Amino acid sequence: MTLTASPPRTAEPMVTGQTKAKTRRREKIACAVLMAPFFALFTLVFLIPLGTALWLSLFSQDEPGLGFGPEQTVFIGLRSYAAVLSDPTFLNGLLVVVLYCVIYIPLMVAGALALALLLDSGMAKLTRWAQLSLFLPHAVPGIIAALIWLYLYTPGLSPIIDLFAKADITIDFLGLNAVLPSIVNIALWSNLGYNMVIFYAALKAIPNEVVEASVVDGAGPVRTAVWVKTPMIRASIVTIVMFTLVWSLQLFTEPVLLNQATPAINSRYTPNMYIFDAAFTRNNYSMSAAAAVVLLAFTIALSYFVTRWTNRQEAK
Repeated sequence: MTLTASPPRTAEPMVTGQTKAKTRRREKIACAVLMAPFFALFTLVFLIPLGTALWLSLFSQDEPGLGFGPEQTVFIGLRSYAAVLSDPTFLNGLLVVVLYCVIYIPLMVAGALALALLLDSGMAKLTRWAQLSLFLPHAVPGIIAALIWLYLYTPGLSPIIDLFAKADITIDFLGLNAVLPSIVNIALWSNLGYNMVIFYAALKAIPNEVVEASVVDGAGPVRTAVWVKTPMIRASIVTIVMFTLVWSLQLFTEPVLLNQATPAINSRYTPNMYIFDAAFTRNNYSMSAAAAVVLLAFTIALSYFVTRWTNRQEAK
């Protein structure tokens, strides 16, 4: 009986370890290559403008010699932030966008979700044409949409106001108490169909077995929509709420155009209008940059609060 020595096995783990290391290295390189465009764009459109705004907010242009001397850049520290936070017009603008969010976001989410559930239920006829007709207003640029509604809101021009007048109903859409709901209406008309499409796509991803099981258990169409389908697209709802919140805090186009037709909207009606006015009307770039940074901080804080609140609701 001949005994043969078995080959050493110490080389195999070494080779396997080297292969795993090479694989990890290649994965890291591939990840870096794929993520590089995002970080480059993120740096270009966010970090650099943010750094520029922070720098501008800490300095001011001073003209010595009663304005006849050359301009000098002077470090002013946090004085611009103190001026912005103590300015009642800026604080009023923050209150306006908060009220706008309180009115607009629930109406937007509830309306888009209701339309998506209606289309998904099969009760609506010509579903594809309904989707197209609801989405078409979103294809209209925001400025054009605001101009269309400005025409419909203007007394003497609007057929809607004339129709109400024949019924002895007087509505001032551009009045002090109605101008904010009028702006909300423009935003709803423009964005309702877009969010409806997102909800509808999420509903289509729900397995048919889940819906069929609810029907077998005796749930009707309304109960299935509210208690089965809606909780299953919670992630899409939270995403829409977050995006709508960020967009709403940057309200600018609609009030700027309506500003020409009503005294209820001044040049600093919203924080973005305040920033624009400070930079291009008052030529105070330091205050404009400080207001932009404050608005960014307010947006981040409010988004964080909403995210934490939704996470706690999901945990419950």
